[in-house]
Amino acid sequence: MPDAPVIAVAALTKRFANDVLAVDDLTFGVPSGQVCGLLGPNGAGKTTTLRALLGLVAPSAGSVSIFGTRVTPGASVLTRVGTIIEQAAFAPHVSGLRNLKWWWASRGAKWPPPALDRALTIAGLGGAIERKVGTYSLGMQQRLGLARALMGAPDVLVLDEPTVGLDPQEMRSVRGLLRGLSGEGVTVLLSSHLLAEVEEVCSHVVVMDRGRLVAAGTVAELTSGTTRTAYLEVDDTDRARRVLGTMESVREIVDAPPGLVVELIGDASRARLVAALVRAGVGVETVTQRHSLEDAFVGLVGEETERQ
Repeated sequence: MPDAPVIAVAALTKRFANDVLAVDDLTFGVPSGQVCGLLGPNGAGKTTTLRALLGLVAPSAGSVSIFGTRVTPGASVLTRVGTIIEQAAFAPHVSGLRNLKWWWASRGAKWPPPALDRALTIAGLGGAIERKVGTYSLGMQQRLGLARALMGAPDVLVLDEPTVGLDPQEMRSVRGLLRGLSGEGVTVLLSSHLLAEVEEVCSHVVVMDRGRLVAAGTVAELTSGTTRTAYLEVDDTDRARRVLGTMESVREIVDAPPGLVVELIGDASRARLVAALVRAGVGVETVTQRHSLEDAFVGLVGEETERQ
């Protein structure tokens, strides 16, 4: 018998007082150590689902549970969860470290938390941790939010748009972090509008639309049969664009920091792309052929113009 999922959403329904049905009979599970992406257009119910999972929103029907424990406001199992829901918020008039201390004290826990040093290292704020948060950029605030989510050595991470405000290098670092935590057995559920990011870090996805489940499965399952693409990381993206743009087998080139996503047609192959780039003096650091999650996503929920 397979192990029960760490995160279990069962027939979850949430109807707000203004009669808006935000989540409608939603069911899915996330097994231990999996990085699962929660996808859907604006208004699909993703954030409401995550808030219900953290006891911040009471279900109208159905349930959510973590490690087999039904989630209610203040449930003890939530101490095993690290989270960023929407943009990380902090008191701007005190330092980043003071913010972390206040938040940890609000949980009734003794300072310092078990993974503080590691969390601060991952956040990479250096001496800025002693500065007032009001002086931070959006990216720095988001990195402080990651430190807050990680400093309790959580078994589960629930993240809503975790790379908002981060530059390409910071985004790449966060992707590596999530893959590493998954390898250590941490279960991750994240919502993101950046589908290329989800492809890079998630093994599984759950797709919502208008509050309901549209599809769930591995990224490979959802993208099978969609347009072939190749993801490239090179030492000169501008020159790579010019070279690839002359190839008949390349239909489109899209920025996907820190690399490029190239849509392929005909009998195009990774080897031909790499050979053309190398001949032009472009260094190729990474090349991965894949199908496009964006194409699969649009196929499931439709273009925005179709939804209006």
